[in-house]
This record gives sequence, structure tokens and C-alpha cells, in this order.
Amino acid sequence: RICAKAEFLQPGGSIKDRAALAIIQNARAEGQLKPCQAVVEMTSGNMGAGLAVVCAVLGHPFIATMSAGNSPQRARMLEALGAKVMLVPQVDGAPGQVTGADIAAAVDAAKRIAKTENAFYVDQFYNPNSVCAHEEGTGPEIWHQLQGRVDGFVACVGSGGTFTGVARFLKRQRSDIFCAAVEPEGAEVLAGKPVTKPRHNLQGTGYGSVPPHWDPSLMDLSIAINDDEAEEYRSLLGHREGLYIGYSAAANVL
Repeated sequence: RICAKAEFLQPGGSIKDRAALAIIQNARAEGQLKPCQAVVEMTSGNMGAGLAVVCAVLGHPFIATMSAGNSPQRARMLEALGAKVMLVPQVDGAPGQVTGADIAAAVDAAKRIAKTENAFYVDQFYNPNSVCAHEEGTGPEIWHQLQGRVDGFVACVGSGGTFTGVARFLKRQRSDIFCAAVEPEGAEVLAGKPVTKPRHNLQGTGYGSVPPHWDPSLMDLSIAINDDEAEEYRSLLGHREGLYIGYSAAANVL
């Protein structure tokens, strides 16, 4: 039996809502984020949507920097949720295929804006709350909803928060739970392979570098998925299951 946690039902449309809420709530509690202060972050779309929702509810202007290679629909979605979007020119990617260098350029833009606008910089890759949100929330939910009947867990890895947090919790419950990380074929850095294809369609994953909070002891296997396979499963899940999802979610199912 394969179970999927339907995180597209979150208000912002993805699992990134959890990290967004945890990071903003913690920043407010610790005084790092003042009332009405602006928030800025680099995003490929999903984290931005989560932050836009949280910031709208809590009264913080939100500025998102995004590589121009990400889908235009994502930028329009963020703007519809009240975010101000700054598109950053690509370094070596192509439309629909964002590379690690493209991400780095968008991160630099976010840091510059945070300084000039006196805004709170989220920094999801280095913020520990992006892991805690899943170690304390998503992981326990999976465990309780499945009544502890979990043999394995699979997740695409971008910033690594979801995989690290959930896997850490699950392995505390039972050390033999098999945890597999999904990477785009040709960008399998977690498997220790060189990057041979920095451009791929699994947006929000496979940035070509090991995430800062990565714990290799939690990964039992790295599974590579190519663009054609992800596209096939994305289509199958829509046509056969009525699920309108993105490439990374399709890769998880595959």
C-alpha cells in the first residue's frame, strides 16, 4: 500500500506552508521580526506561496525573489496572494529549468533587498525551523494517521527540510523504517555523484549542492528520476487519480 500525504490541500498549495508558518512564528516570538516589518525570501514558488499566506494573515509585507526560469504561473500565484515578486535573470539555466547558479543569484538578490528594506530575511536553507516544522509536525502526523504502520518514506529533496525532519522523527520511532531521498537524474549530489545535468524539470529540488542541514545518516537510498519519467507520472496521476500535482510530487509517487 502506498499512501500520499496531500499537502496541496494546504492554504498555499504545498508542504512549504508548514516551514513558512514555523519560521515566521519563531521569528516573531524571538523578536527577530517586528510587527508590520517586511519579510523577504528567495523561492521557486512553493515556499513563497506559504510565506505569502502567513504574512498576509499576520500583517507583514512579503517580497519574493525568484529566478526568471521558474514558471510564470508561480509568479502570478504569489502576486495574487499579495506578494511583491522580483524576477532575477538566469545565470546558466533555461526557462523551466533552474540551476544552482540561478538559485544563488536569486538568493543574493533577496539578501540585498533585506538590507536595503530593513526586512526579515527568511533564509529557508539555513533556518533550523524549516526542519523542526517537519520533525515536530509532519512526521508525527504521518505516524499517527497511519497508526504506526510505516515501512518506508520517500521525499524529493530541495532545501532538505521535509526529508530531514520527517526521517529523523520516523527513525526515532523505529530505526528500520526505510527512508529514500528523490533526486533529479544528473543532479544526484546526495548519492555522491557529480552534477552532469544541472537543468531539469523537478522545480524546487536538485539544486546541485548538499543542503546545509542534511544528515546523511537518515538516507537509506537516493533514487534518481528523469524528466520524462516525472512527466509521465504527472500525467498518469491527473488522468487516473484526478490529482493535479507538480513534477516533484509525481517523482515522489514514482
